[in-house]
Amino acid sequence: MSVRWAQVSDAPVVARLLHDFNTEFDTPSPGPAVLTARLEELLPDGRTTALLAGDPAVAVALLTSRPNVWYDGPVLLLDELYVVPEHRGRGIGTALVERLVHDARAAGVALVEVNVDEGDVDARRFYERHGFASGDVAPDERAFYYSRELRPPLG
Repeated sequence: MSVRWAQVSDAPVVARLLHDFNTEFDTPSPGPAVLTARLEELLPDGRTTALLAGDPAVAVALLTSRPNVWYDGPVLLLDELYVVPEHRGRGIGTALVERLVHDARAAGVALVEVNVDEGDVDARRFYERHGFASGDVAPDERAFYYSRELRPPLG
């Protein structure tokens, strides 16, 4: 499966896949048109990037990068990883993660983060199988992710 970095011209494809992801899991989406416009704004600066798998694309990994005081090198957040349902189980997610890790290491990225819902056992196993460790501070103490929206989501 071919994996490549998305270009600004790929914004509609990335947007469609992200919209499909949210729709599949009953999560609100502002729709492909709004997502496309936002991606066309964000992709050029390089802090928001996306990997696409397949031609035509059947999977996407959306990433954001930021500096971090604790690391000598940027930190990447894997915001989303989505494979179209009928293409799952074929190693496409693995191909995306392997390309991500390979290119991130070559670019001097210090840390790759991903947030996974506690109940999403399959995703947790997937990331653990690919070398990601839980953020738990101790074996008997869970770590939690908190957020506070200051503005409504896109839409």
